[in-house]
Amino acid sequence: MKTLIGAALAGAIAFSATASAQETINLTVASSHPTVVPWVGMIKTHFMTETDRLLAESGNYKIEWNEAFGGQLYGANATLSSVQDGITDIGWVFSYLEAARMPLSQVTAYTPFSTSNPIVQLETMRELYETFPAFREEWEQYNIVLLGMTGSDNYDVYTKEPISSLDDLQGLKLSAPGPLGNWLRGIGANAVDGALTTFYTDIQTGVSDGVVTLALGAIATKLYEVAPYISRVQIGTVFSGGVAINADTWEALPAEVQDAMLKAGDFYSKAHGQDLVDRQEMAVNKMIEVGASQNSPVTVSELPASERQKWVETLPDLAGEWAAQTDQRDIPGSEFLSAYMNGLRERGEQPARAWDKAE
Repeated sequence: MKTLIGAALAGAIAFSATASAQETINLTVASSHPTVVPWVGMIKTHFMTETDRLLAESGNYKIEWNEAFGGQLYGANATLSSVQDGITDIGWVFSYLEAARMPLSQVTAYTPFSTSNPIVQLETMRELYETFPAFREEWEQYNIVLLGMTGSDNYDVYTKEPISSLDDLQGLKLSAPGPLGNWLRGIGANAVDGALTTFYTDIQTGVSDGVVTLALGAIATKLYEVAPYISRVQIGTVFSGGVAINADTWEALPAEVQDAMLKAGDFYSKAHGQDLVDRQEMAVNKMIEVGASQNSPVTVSELPASERQKWVETLPDLAGEWAAQTDQRDIPGSEFLSAYMNGLRERGEQPARAWDKAE
């Protein structure tokens, strides 16, 4: 009996010592957009959950997450500076609203109609982050470490009135985020700068007649209520940023926690890319279903292939202009453009326009 009691006591002491050895790390994770936006929600369901799972394997560390999603700490125009300055430890950085500070990250914004496959695009951008020093430095110079990448499903046009040709876009004011407004150059529509968080109000108040946006964002923000006509154009997918951590916070973390976060970031990126593919058509079908009883029911149409090709050919040399401007700043834009387009081709994509070839 004494032996059993002694063994039990020793086990209890050992358990107590193990439990007390676990270190709790307090981290704030935030975003400008709400968690109903899929790639933001997946920060919690995939990045945070996977980090917790990996750390639980050893039990040495536990993260106490302080969540501030949905603009509680900052808006869409401050995603980079908020992580950089430590307003949040971890946050989603919306890179294509940072054209001046993160020029190479804008390459997908200036190469529309190149790919409709977000998995391939994110794989290409991840490879470039690992192999193209100037691209990595573009992020790390702002005191941040990129953990996981985000992209979009296909961009289409959502309007208050139906669209069947490019002529129907003449004179329309279409909201678009940051540099994506360039996709309207030459086709007669006028770009209005905005983001998912402003699109609904922009249309409702007459600031714009419609938007250039994506299905997963449109369904999350109920955009179909004010822009019920969805014209499937397949302008393409874009690299939109990523989950990043403040570098000072990062350097203070134990190596085991850093390793878990890097793995969780990779897991998040891959799951996010697949989710975009899986859910896009589901989102469009859901909008048709829930919008059937509106005064103007949700209506989906395909922009004819000839009209889509006309759009492709009508655009000015967006990529060439962008590359030249970045080259002038001693940033290797032309080289990065070629690396990006070749990365797509190597993965089987066939861009509708060879943006890296002089015309």
